[in-house]
Amino acid sequence: MKIRNLLLACLMGIAVLGATGTAQAADVRMFVRHEVADYGIWRKAYDSFAPMQKKAGVIYKAVYQSTDNPNDVTVIHDFHSLDQAKAFAASPDLKAAMEKSGVKGTPQIWYTTRGAK
Repeated sequence: MKIRNLLLACLMGIAVLGATGTAQAADVRMFVRHEVADYGIWRKAYDSFAPMQKKAGVIYKAVYQSTDNPNDVTVIHDFHSLDQAKAFAASPDLKAAMEKSGVKGTPQIWYTTRGAK
């Protein structure tokens, strides 16, 4: 379990430090981690939700899978504001899409901003 947590922490660090997108220093990055019933089915549903993401203000996104369990998924979305990120996370359309795509349980969601230099 400790190794899995360490691997997940490394994954989060890579996502925060290594992601290259259009986000600026003042932007907000939202992390969402959840388990899905079937990654292939979930991924098709996720990709089809892209127009809604863009409409909600997503300016960059990336999907990561756990090295131990391909159905353990972490997604990042970048926004220009925390309000946009929270509104997207609370969206009834997003919740319905997550249920329909096979998300199991309640996702873990957290928000970050780039650290000061």
